[in-house]
Amino acid sequence: MTEALPTSAAWLTRLAGKFLVFEGPDGSGKSTQLKRLVDAAAAAGVKVTQVREPGGTPVGEQIRSVLLDPSSTMTLRAEMLLYMASRAQLVETIINPALSRGELVIADRFLTSTFAYQGAGGGLSEQDIRDVGRVATFDIRPDLVLIYYVDVTTATMRTRGVGGGGGGGGGKKGTRPTPASLQGPSLFDDRIEQRDLTFRTRVHESYLAQAKADPTHHALIDASGNAEQVWELTAKLMQQRFGA
Repeated sequence: MTEALPTSAAWLTRLAGKFLVFEGPDGSGKSTQLKRLVDAAAAAGVKVTQVREPGGTPVGEQIRSVLLDPSSTMTLRAEMLLYMASRAQLVETIINPALSRGELVIADRFLTSTFAYQGAGGGLSEQDIRDVGRVATFDIRPDLVLIYYVDVTTATMRTRGVGGGGGGGGGKKGTRPTPASLQGPSLFDDRIEQRDLTFRTRVHESYLAQAKADPTHHALIDASGNAEQVWELTAKLMQQRFGA
């Protein structure tokens, strides 16, 4: 007989059939927190389907390789459409079937990223993104989008391998970077990561704005602490949202 979960963890069993999205600027540590929730839900007996964007399907992974290849050159609109094509395949073949089976679906990025990166960062209109997104996703809406937020300097330090790896975002101890170093090469080589500080600042501002505009479907989590501290904030928030 399976041992009952402690009251503080009972919310995990209520995640079955939910669609959760983990979001945040690069360097926020969101992927570490996603893995912790996947492991916790699975340990609680909840069937979990975990996906990532772009990718998550054979077609999506091919699209991902094109999108993140530093040698790829494309217009911003073409970039957005490729993200949406990957997303359409993911929703139709993985996400919707899993939800219909009553599984918990946890995605590493979804539409919120497109509004932040191709919208606020790149300059595409929100309406264009919204219109294409409605077609690509069958107008599906996550039950909750968890946005892990750190300021742009801290996030950039983490992706450049300096400063503490707070929030589980990686990085190693070092000195605070100069503004010039914030513009330099990232730990990651893909073409999205290589964009400049102005672009990243607009992305960060968009995440804050989206969370403020729709608090029902978005939750902002302070990711400036270490991984354990951020997980405690995550668990507390999830218990508040999905507890008894």
